[in-house]
Amino acid sequence: MEIRYELTKNPKQKPADESKLGFAKQFSDHMFVMDYTEGEGWHDARIVPYQSFSIDPATVVLHYAQEIFEGLKAYRTADNKIQLFRPECNGARMNDSADRLCIPNIPVEDFVQAVKALVEVDKDWVPHIDGSSYYIRPFIFANDVGLGVHASKHYIFCIIGAPSGAYYAEGIDPVRIYVEDDYIRAAPGLTGFTKCGGNYAASIKAGEMAERQGYAQVLWLDGVEKKYVEEVGSMNIMFKIDGKIYTAACTGTVLPGVTRRSIIELCRDWGYEVIEGKLAIADVMKAAQEGKLEEVWGTGTAAVVSPVKELKWKDQVAYISDGKIGALTQKLYDTLTGIQWGKLPDEKGWITPVCEG
Repeated sequence: MEIRYELTKNPKQKPADESKLGFAKQFSDHMFVMDYTEGEGWHDARIVPYQSFSIDPATVVLHYAQEIFEGLKAYRTADNKIQLFRPECNGARMNDSADRLCIPNIPVEDFVQAVKALVEVDKDWVPHIDGSSYYIRPFIFANDVGLGVHASKHYIFCIIGAPSGAYYAEGIDPVRIYVEDDYIRAAPGLTGFTKCGGNYAASIKAGEMAERQGYAQVLWLDGVEKKYVEEVGSMNIMFKIDGKIYTAACTGTVLPGVTRRSIIELCRDWGYEVIEGKLAIADVMKAAQEGKLEEVWGTGTAAVVSPVKELKWKDQVAYISDGKIGALTQKLYDTLTGIQWGKLPDEKGWITPVCEG
């Protein structure tokens, strides 16, 4: 793919204190953009200064939400190299989302090339302090103009990036999770396995209800029986019960997380039995009462690994690991971030080098 470069003449001021970045609050100088036209395909790949899009009020994405996105990070190592973690998985997952929403695919190699091109141009925005990273947001939206409900003939693919600290204000400290059994996030045949904005918009109501009760996130149950655990609003979730690891299967209603996939590989390498399937919330609470619920953690690009110290379902509360990070959760976090930041050897072939910092 040939990329045209138009670099900014007015660079932004970078964050003065990298210890106070927050999560994706300030975006870097440039963005990658590429257009799609039916009959022509994807064309005019370019790196341009970060700027607003001009959108007609009748642009279809504003009315019918034909859009998808991804999330990944760039990391600066101690020897000042910049690298990505499994970007090809994000590219493949974006195409899975695109198929479901009738959006044209982007070749995975072009996706990775575009991400690398933006990171290299804005490499000075990749933070230097331990635990921080450059969060990358690729997205595609339909930009036909008109109010008919059908697949668009024109799309824009864009990638933006932001220096970021921890996703949760608590950082790696254990969080409290509220189990939602009224609203649902996904149901078979819908878009639960995709990264489309509608999934997240539909989760906001329950998220606000949980936040008012002092909980960081919502754990969603299945949309049919409202009985089986599926995922947290921004993460997949795993349970260590009596020595075994349980997590929901990716069968259409759960996002196939890149971090989830990596952690399952690590756990199996370490000899743990990992069960991907149905796990009833009632069984989770029963395991807690019997002292068998040993650890619970969320997994995702943004938070990496997020330990859970409390689950509330109806009038039951499960307290986990005495409110502390479990040994396996800590090992997973240390191993995954160690690989991502270049502190541990990449024995899995997960790292994609970008450039010298």
